[in-house]
Amino acid sequence: MSNHIYKMVELVGSSDVSTDDAVQKAIARASKTVRNLDWFEVVESRGNIKNGQVSQFQVKINAGFRLEE
Repeated sequence: MSNHIYKMVELVGSSDVSTDDAVQKAIARASKTVRNLDWFEVVESRGNIKNGQVSQFQVKINAGFRLEE
């Protein structure tokens, strides 16, 4: 395994479908402007409730991207 140095960014994704979908959306959007995204970790999950039902999922993730040489 090579010696890599990473920088982390904090992202918050949201979805009306699921927490997994919120993560996918956050990573997909970040990958449009951040190169070398290699990993993520879910730090928090939460959501909104309307009329006694879950109406939206939200996740806070840390994503690591590899610094270029």
